[in-house]
Amino acid sequence: MKIGLASPNSSYGVPTADMAVDLEQRGYDSLWVGEHSHIPASRETPHPSGIDLPRLYWHMRDPFVSLAAAAQATSTLRLVTGVCLVLEHEIIDLAKSAASLDDVSGGRFDFGVGVGWNREELANVSAIPWPQRYNAMRETIAALRQMWTTEESSYSGEFVEVAPSWVYPKPVQAGGPPVLMGCQGRIGMRHAAEYADEWCPLDVGFRDVGQGIGWFRDSVVAAERDPDTIPISIYAFAAPTAEMLAEYRDLGVARVVFSAPDESDRHQRYLDRHQELVDEFGS
Repeated sequence: MKIGLASPNSSYGVPTADMAVDLEQRGYDSLWVGEHSHIPASRETPHPSGIDLPRLYWHMRDPFVSLAAAAQATSTLRLVTGVCLVLEHEIIDLAKSAASLDDVSGGRFDFGVGVGWNREELANVSAIPWPQRYNAMRETIAALRQMWTTEESSYSGEFVEVAPSWVYPKPVQAGGPPVLMGCQGRIGMRHAAEYADEWCPLDVGFRDVGQGIGWFRDSVVAAERDPDTIPISIYAFAAPTAEMLAEYRDLGVARVVFSAPDESDRHQRYLDRHQELVDEFGS
């Protein structure tokens, strides 16, 4: 089983390149950074957890810039958007950013994607109706894969239009970077089962993680795909323990992603505290 770390990637936190070097040296396999282009001051949509919104949400650095810096400082670490809010981007610009990151990292980029939870955040930057966000994401991923793999690319859908174009660079990885989908409600799980390369849910999203994994694998079978070909990475928002990691390993989870604190002065203490788990369970 692999161990990754999700960084808050906040402007007041540890520089991303420094964190990436720490992780590579300590045996982590991947660095994950999230994305919020902005947080509307209206705050109409509550945080899914019900807590007050932590300040890191409106202090996040751009994920592609941060991961590019991490790429230049490391040689083996996987670099993951966890997750990119794809509907908040212009499609051709997003194709180029993702392909460029895969290029400069030597094919170490994993493209984690999602639709987000903040209704007004999407409304500020897109005309896509909230109830149609999953359908729009499906078209977005299809269009991106088209631009990553063909010389003259085009796409025509209900939400995405790309006129015949040359879109470069192409990713280093054949077929483009793997698409990791963080959606875990029943609709999101169905989308992940149908066209994602990997599933990356939050452990706090299920009363029983094993049951949630079972639901996902049933969805994969219903989509006429093989569950063994779709790895699962789980975000461990609770403090990781040996018992938790052993349970997830026994459930066939390919990777567990720890959640780092956002304050710089807690970074090294956090890594030191969990090093034994990385040494025992990481591969």
